[in-house]
Amino acid sequence: MGGLKEELLKAIWHAFTALDLDRSGKVSKSQLKVLSHNLCTVLKVPHDPVALEEHFRDDDEGPVSNQGYMPYLNKFILEKVQGNFDKIEFNRMCWTLCVKKNLTKSPLLISEEDSFKVWVIFNFLSEDKYPLIIVPEEIEYLLKKLTEAMGGVWQQEEFEHYKINFDANRDGLSAWELIELVGSGQFSKGMDRQTVSMAINEVFNELILDVLKQGYMMKKGHRRKNWTERWFVLKPNIISYYVSEDLKDKKGDIMLDDSCCVESLPDKDGKKCLFLIKCLDKTFEISASDKKKKQEWIQAVHSTVQLLKLGSPPPHKEARQRRKELRKKMLAEQEELERQMKELQAANENKQQELEQVRKKLEEAASRAAEEEKKRLQTQVELQDRFSLELEREKLIRQQMEEQVAQKSSELEQYLQRVRELEDMYLRLQEALEDEKQARQDEETVRKLQARLLEEESSKRAELERWHLEQQQAIQTTEAEKQELENQRLLKERALQEAMEQLEQLELERKQALEQYEGVKKKLEMAASKTRSWKDKVAQHEGLIRLIEPGSKNPHLITNWGPAAFTQAELEEREKSWKGKKSTE
Repeated sequence: MGGLKEELLKAIWHAFTALDLDRSGKVSKSQLKVLSHNLCTVLKVPHDPVALEEHFRDDDEGPVSNQGYMPYLNKFILEKVQGNFDKIEFNRMCWTLCVKKNLTKSPLLISEEDSFKVWVIFNFLSEDKYPLIIVPEEIEYLLKKLTEAMGGVWQQEEFEHYKINFDANRDGLSAWELIELVGSGQFSKGMDRQTVSMAINEVFNELILDVLKQGYMMKKGHRRKNWTERWFVLKPNIISYYVSEDLKDKKGDIMLDDSCCVESLPDKDGKKCLFLIKCLDKTFEISASDKKKKQEWIQAVHSTVQLLKLGSPPPHKEARQRRKELRKKMLAEQEELERQMKELQAANENKQQELEQVRKKLEEAASRAAEEEKKRLQTQVELQDRFSLELEREKLIRQQMEEQVAQKSSELEQYLQRVRELEDMYLRLQEALEDEKQARQDEETVRKLQARLLEEESSKRAELERWHLEQQQAIQTTEAEKQELENQRLLKERALQEAMEQLEQLELERKQALEQYEGVKKKLEMAASKTRSWKDKVAQHEGLIRLIEPGSKNPHLITNWGPAAFTQAELEEREKSWKGKKSTE
């Protein structure tokens, strides 16, 4: 409804601005009443004379002024419009009110009817601001459409030259200037009046009447099944067909919605270039004049159905909206650019002022620097003398510091040398302790070996004593067994001889173990002596290290086989057992 209201306001604006003004510069109340009555009639809005009389009072500040008519127009007329009026009739009424006052009297190459259509196209393409104008981009769009409709070639260079000569102080053309431009034939050279009129009518049908495609085709009847030629007119939601192209005798409509579809059909019954339009209630079979027309109509109907499915406006309206949005965006960008340029200009002026202030400050600073230079030259000699004294003093202090550093370095070197000597002594002490530890381990091993040999020797002696006892017992046996016992005795004697040999071998091994033990004992004594000597040396240097010495041991028992691995009590017990066995034998 917003787009329809804006479209209506443009035509009403032309009619309103064409009304005569009185001496006070206002439109008379009688003219406003006539205009309102005519608008209610063509827009099919109920007329309310009482509201009209109450709204238009005869006072200087009342709504009789140009600004005061808009509230009445919105409240009592435009808000009640339902859309069931004839747009052509409405535009023609507004055109009638304004054409005589505004249209030039110079001869034009187009008729008054064509001028009316150009005026309606102007209202469609003009900007949504008042006074109404059409910008050069929309002028170029309209002239291109007219040239294509006339079958001519668009001359872009000629239009660019026209834009160069365009008044720089104006943003576009008014409706009457556009009619003069089209009627002057400047962009339709070589075309006759009829061709130009047909082009204007074609563009008018597309942009204003939303005619997407039109032309003659054959249609198959639903009852008689005969083929009849009809003039078809495709609009965004309907296909109307007439007897001829004058649109006076309408024969029917094909209502389009998002459920409709179009299909190509093979040739049949002597008819070619067939296609089918399917709707919910009916199916229409149509024959085009050639294959190109058939494909064009199928594509046009299909595109229309797709637009209905998407809820999109007709292509020319959508393109117009996009062009307006693009211009609006470009205008906003231009305004933003102008704003930035103004800001840059203001910033530049501020920078110039700042530079001027800096220049003045530099001049003042230069004068102050000259005075300070004089003072600096006066004080430079004093500072040099003072600097020389300070330099001599610093040199003396540096020499003293170097001597102290050398002394400290010497002391540090002596201390480090002593630390290295102590570390070396500590390492040697650790090696001596390791040697002592290893000697003690060797002594323990030899002692265990000696104990094992004594144990084996004791077991052999017990076995010999047992054999000797058995031999004594065998002697006391009977004479009958004497020979047998003699044989056994011989065997036992041989076994005893072998045992004696083994005993001698064990005594030899025991002596070797004793000699090894003596060697280990000497190594242990040497390690202990070495440890004591290092301990004395360390104690002399620091007096801080205390070595851990092994505890004292009981004196070793010495038997006829060498040092024993058992106590005195065990030795006495073994001696008693030996004597008892000996007395038994």
